[in-house]
Parts: sequence; C-alpha cells; structure tokens
Amino acid sequence: MGDDKAIWASWYDIDKADKDRYLDWLHGTFLPFLEKEPNFLWVAHYRDIGGGTPLNEDGKPLIGFAEDAPASGSQYLLIVAGKTTEAFLDPSVRALEKEWDRKFGGMLSLRRGLRSELLLEEKRVGGPAEPEGGYGLKPSPAIMFGTFRLPTPDHEYEMGSWYLKVRLPMMQETPGCIRVRKLVGVAGWAKYGAFYEFESDEDRQRWKAINVLTVRDPNHWTSKVIPSTRHAPGSPTIGIRTWPAV
Repeated sequence: MGDDKAIWASWYDIDKADKDRYLDWLHGTFLPFLEKEPNFLWVAHYRDIGGGTPLNEDGKPLIGFAEDAPASGSQYLLIVAGKTTEAFLDPSVRALEKEWDRKFGGMLSLRRGLRSELLLEEKRVGGPAEPEGGYGLKPSPAIMFGTFRLPTPDHEYEMGSWYLKVRLPMMQETPGCIRVRKLVGVAGWAKYGAFYEFESDEDRQRWKAINVLTVRDPNHWTSKVIPSTRHAPGSPTIGIRTWPAV
C-alpha cells in the first residue's frame, strides 16, 4: 500500500473506424498482458468525458494551454504504476512498446496523437472516501488528471506552497475524494502532474462547482495560482475507468 510512486501515463486518440476493434483487443488482450509484467503494480484505462477546464463567467478558460506540447491526443488515457521509474526505464517502455506493437500485429500503431509522460509522486493525501487502512493499489472509477508547466521558477515556488496549504487540505475534506497525488515529471513534456481520484464523476462535479468559485474569486489565492498553469492539450483529463471494469 502506497508503493505505487511512479506513473507512466499515455494520452491518445483512436480513429472512429478503428475504435471498436482496438478497444476489444485492448481490454481483452493487451491490458491483461501488461498487468502480468512483474515491474508493473497496476494498470488502468480511462475514457475522457471532457469538462475539466474551469471557465470564467463569460465562458473563457481559467487555465492556460501550452503551445509547445508534443502531441494533442486526449480521448483515452492509459496509466501504469510502478514502485519507481526504474519500472519504466530498465528496459525503457519506449523500446518495449515497439516490441509489443510487433508482437500484437501493429495494434498500438492505431493510436493517434500519442503523448507519454513518466511522473514521480512528490506528495499524496487521502480524502474522506479513502477506506480505513488505505485504498490500496486499485485505481479509482473516476479521475481528474492534469499535466502542466509553469512560466517561471517563482510560479513554481508559489504553486508548491499553494498545493501544501490550500489544494491538498481542501481535497482531504472533499466528499467522494479517495486520494490526490502531486507529481513531478521525469520524462516527457510536462514538469508537473496532479492525479485526483474520486468514487464517481458526480463527486468530482460537486467539488468542481465549489472549486470554480475559488478560481473566480480575485481575493482567493487559488485565483492567482491556477491561471499561471500551462496545460497540455486536453488537460485536465476527466476520466471514467473502462478497464478494469467498474
């Protein structure tokens, strides 16, 4: 419990014509195959349902989006956890994916706009929905997963303090929140990640309604921090777990 400190996350799209056969193969063959890899602690797949961007009253985004992110896939998110980043670097998952694509007849090549990140957990807190003794290694049914950069080192220091003093304590009191991980980038475009786990998307939506008010409030610290973020395309992902089945 708590050993899953490293995350390998892959965002991508699938063409409509390929979606059914790809998902059948993914859920029935590839993800069970990944789950048996000895260095991987758990594997989860999510479908993005959108709606993660906080908006101002005039409908404009309250977060920034980067123009230099390497890819824009956002329909699906595959997350694999390991004890450390060595699980994904020895051997490198980049090389392994090429082997797996050959092994499975090019099915991984059906992914479009692929963006992968290796992230390491800096801080984790449990919410009210975390069972006594911890939630263990089971991935949650509903998530919000953001990946971003910040403009300057001063913004990074402020963001770090804000997470410790505002955001993480808030999530510890948010009904339906299982846990939140603050992540730092090891490989890939993003320097930071925020991985929120909820019992249901309805719980996330209730939290979002409260959170948006703080982002809109010019007197709240959140309104000074969140707009400085520069997110990857499609971030934050609002995911509903497709595998393992909920």
